[in-house]
Amino acid sequence: MTITEPKPQATLPTTPGDTTPHTPSRWGPKLWAVLFVAGLAMFLDALDVSMVGVALPSIGAELGLETASLQWIVNGYILGYGGLLLLGGRMADLLGRRQVFLSALVVFGVASLVGGLVDNEALLIASRIVKGVAAAFTAPAALSIITTTFKEGHDRNKALSIFTVFGATGYASGLIASGLLTSVDWRLTFFAPVVVVAAVLVAAFFVVPKNAEREKGHIDFLGSATLTGGMLAAVYTIVTVPETGFTPLVTATTAAAAVLLAAFFVIENKVAHPLVRLSIFKVKSIVRANLAALAIFGSYISFQTIVSLYLQNTLQWEPIQMAMALAPAGIIVAILSPIAGKFIDRYGTKSMIIASMAAFVLGYLWFILRGGSAQPNYLTDYLPAFLLLGLGFAIGFSSVMVQATEGISDDEQGLASGLVQTSGQIGGAVVLAVVTGLISGGAATSIAQYRPGLYLVTAVAVIGLLASATALLGRRAAEADTVVEAA
Repeated sequence: MTITEPKPQATLPTTPGDTTPHTPSRWGPKLWAVLFVAGLAMFLDALDVSMVGVALPSIGAELGLETASLQWIVNGYILGYGGLLLLGGRMADLLGRRQVFLSALVVFGVASLVGGLVDNEALLIASRIVKGVAAAFTAPAALSIITTTFKEGHDRNKALSIFTVFGATGYASGLIASGLLTSVDWRLTFFAPVVVVAAVLVAAFFVVPKNAEREKGHIDFLGSATLTGGMLAAVYTIVTVPETGFTPLVTATTAAAAVLLAAFFVIENKVAHPLVRLSIFKVKSIVRANLAALAIFGSYISFQTIVSLYLQNTLQWEPIQMAMALAPAGIIVAILSPIAGKFIDRYGTKSMIIASMAAFVLGYLWFILRGGSAQPNYLTDYLPAFLLLGLGFAIGFSSVMVQATEGISDDEQGLASGLVQTSGQIGGAVVLAVVTGLISGGAATSIAQYRPGLYLVTAVAVIGLLASATALLGRRAAEADTVVEAA
């Protein structure tokens, strides 16, 4: 199937191959049930990320972990997630979305249970990696279930907007629940997702339909292995160099990262059924969507880690105080996400993504300029920043997902879904690794130690804004050419 970059539309988008815009369809109970179950997977992922983020200082205090070690609790999950998302999406296309979804949920629940039981740093990080691997299969399966169930255009935009609400609800719920549970024992933050997994499993078994057709092909395990190995080696190098310099081990991992990632691209060009069909990157809108995902998650995951450490370790806030401070961001997403689809229909994904990235940049700048006071006023120094970040997510996440999957045939929706989520997770892993190196030295007695990390977070968001802005510049240039030709 030939994919062309979607053009700006004055009417509702159309499905591939359709020449007339379709009108919104009426959703029956079955469609709502499928959306609800797929959304619960998004809820679960967001719940887990926000709960662990709040619990990090308590985990470090009990297990005696430094900042460099704590970031691996986050990055272990991200790397397992980001490294295997493409394989997860591809397996959903080939083996069936329902089968992959259910199996991965079981692994996610078991890994979460194990993480709450162990006392060893290595085992805890290992459980997080396994958990991330499981999420790498549930997430693209859930997203491709939505994109193949709902028609491209108004219905899919609306479904993805509601899908975002589940993520926002999970994030906000995770913050509040983690604040309460961590006050008792941080291990409860690992046990709580197990209950959610059990509920999702039961519902998914009865609701999620089997693939009507499966794409014929083979799974590119070699491509997946080289991508995951290359990313692990690259992030290990980034984390370790600031502390140790280029030791023989770090030099070896640097070389391994370069060789494995180069091998990945060679393999994808040679194999008959690649993990990533590289020609997909010829579509500029899809490339921009993936860059936006990288900037959004790369900046925000690192920002949340900085804020969690600063508020709890430096300002001595209780976990519940920190959780409630961040909660408005999730609430904003939950309120605005249901109507994001209408704005996408009206203004298009390009304008929405630009507005989203601008909100992130302004939020980070506000925190840098106002958040370093020794006795900050929450309403004036912190809340505006968190509200701006919530606004960025509310209008940006759905827009990125729509742009990353529109114009793609059903048999490659798993690939497109996995690709954009991989970009987000890889961005989160790499930026967090660099930020950790920038902020991990010395005792955190003021905001000064965290400023280099905050500057990097802001720079990543600015790069995302500039990359997104090229879309509108290109469109205006094309419109000007059209006017000249007409004249």
